[in-house]
Amino acid sequence: MIQKTPIAILISGRGSNMRALIEACERPDYPARIALVLSNRPDAAGLEVARAAGLQTIAIDHKSFGKDREAHERKVDAAIRASGAEIVCLAGYMRVLTPFLVNAWEGRMLNIHPSLLPAFPGLHTHEAALTAGAKEHGCTVHLVTSGVDEGPILGQARVSVFPGDTPDTLAARVLEREHELYPETLAHMITHRP
Repeated sequence: MIQKTPIAILISGRGSNMRALIEACERPDYPARIALVLSNRPDAAGLEVARAAGLQTIAIDHKSFGKDREAHERKVDAAIRASGAEIVCLAGYMRVLTPFLVNAWEGRMLNIHPSLLPAFPGLHTHEAALTAGAKEHGCTVHLVTSGVDEGPILGQARVSVFPGDTPDTLAARVLEREHELYPETLAHMITHRP
């Protein structure tokens, strides 16, 4: 029987990458199990998906903390720790994190970003790739550090950019690769941890 490392997944929306992780974790040979799905938005559609999969969910609404981002993150951190999670996976968690949470989970927090970092950090990556005339685009799983989308790269997947691509068509192809890359990279990280 494989030892499964408990993980927490943080989402803000529909949680499509969370779904890919749920499917992977359901496999008997996959080295992770989901201890918690947490959202900063109580109305996040992904919470219903997680509940339907029988997972523990919690919403900690950032709005009730006003501008005190760290106070919100202290509640998030407490919930993650209470779940027993050892690794945190950001999956469309649309919050810029403070040093508190980044440092608390240093080396154990992953994010997936829709570009081939270091190219096109931040938002609107597909538009940026098309505007720049990129021939290749893709996605990156990286460790979270204090710099936005600057952490050590753990894995990347590439897609070709076709003539006539729009941000939407490019995004759809990249998303397919995200759903493969995130579970693969997480599994590799867990099985190669010191």
